[in-house]
Amino acid sequence: MNFEELGIEGVHLVEPQVFGDPRGAFLELFVGHRLSAATGRPMDVAQVNCSVSRRGTIRGIHLTAAPPGEAKYVTCVSGSIVDVVVDVRLGSPTYGASLAIPLDDEQRHAVYIPEGLGHGFAAVSDTAVVTYLCDNVYTPGKAISINPLDPQLALPWPAMDDIVLSDKDRTAPTLAETEALGVLPRYSDLRVKTPIRPLE
Repeated sequence: MNFEELGIEGVHLVEPQVFGDPRGAFLELFVGHRLSAATGRPMDVAQVNCSVSRRGTIRGIHLTAAPPGEAKYVTCVSGSIVDVVVDVRLGSPTYGASLAIPLDDEQRHAVYIPEGLGHGFAAVSDTAVVTYLCDNVYTPGKAISINPLDPQLALPWPAMDDIVLSDKDRTAPTLAETEALGVLPRYSDLRVKTPIRPLE
């Protein structure tokens, strides 16, 4: 299992080793102590979510206000998606920056997203099944949504003929409007102060 930090602090691409044979394949999808050693952040799974989406669906941009915050470990178990992460931590050196990460059922990669970052994805296969391991349970009063089509953010969504959005995401405020509401997390409050020692 390999871990690669991407262009936003804390976001890691996870590349599991896939063992194939005539029956199919086997892989270790999530190994908590290895993730913590690689990222310097604990990931105690409190809830596992699963979504099924048709082609053209965009879900997001979502995050949980801190506290409590919510880290996610996301993978596409069937089909393919483009996963999008955006830095909405006030004071972050990469505030407003975003990443587009392809996830599918062939490479079996995952992405680790620490608390304080916005997350969403676009389904690019006919059907995409996505699982999210979360380190906190859903807290309705702390949920934050940012419009995924905010023109100022200009998120790197794939080209799609027919975009499907929920009413909640379609009417969500822009990043600037969300910032004005005073609900975004602060980078200085979220930085890891005591990194976990890597495994020997």
